[in-house]
Amino acid sequence: MTVRTTKRSAGLLLFRRTDEGLEVLLGHMGGPFFARKDAGAWTVPKGEYQPDEPAREAARREFREELGVEPPDGEALPLGEVVQRGGKVVTAWAVEGDLDPETITPGTFAMEWPPRSGRMREFPELDRVAWFGLAPAREVIISAQAAFLDRLEEHSG
Repeated sequence: MTVRTTKRSAGLLLFRRTDEGLEVLLGHMGGPFFARKDAGAWTVPKGEYQPDEPAREAARREFREELGVEPPDGEALPLGEVVQRGGKVVTAWAVEGDLDPETITPGTFAMEWPPRSGRMREFPELDRVAWFGLAPAREVIISAQAAFLDRLEEHSG
C-alpha cells in the first residue's frame, strides 16, 4: 500500500500601495514548460516544505531562495490556503514592502532537458518578477492563487 502525502508550499505575497491602487509582486515560473506561457504561469514566490517546518518560516526561506533577497520584516497578513489543480496546498501571507525586480537573483533547479535526452540542464525557479495591479495579476496568476489577491483586497478595503 502506498501512502501519498499532500505536497505543501508556503509563500509571501509582497504588496505595495500606489496612486493607482495595490500592486503585488509575482514571479514567472522558470523552465521550458512555461517559457512561452503568460496566463497561469505567474505565482506567489513560494516553495515546498516538510511537515516539521513551520509554514511561515518556510515562506520566508522560500522568498529568500526564489528571489535571492531577504523578505521584508513587516506585519504578515495571513491569506490562508488554496488547493491548486494538482492537489498541492499553498499557504500564503501578504507583507507590505517594495522591491526592485532588477535586484533579484533567482534560485535554480535541474531537470533532464530535452526529455529522455540524458542531459541535465539548470533553469531559474522564477525567470522574471514584476509588479502587477490586482486586475492584471488575476489574468496571469495560477488560477487557484487568485483567491490570495481577493483576500488581500478584502483586507485592504
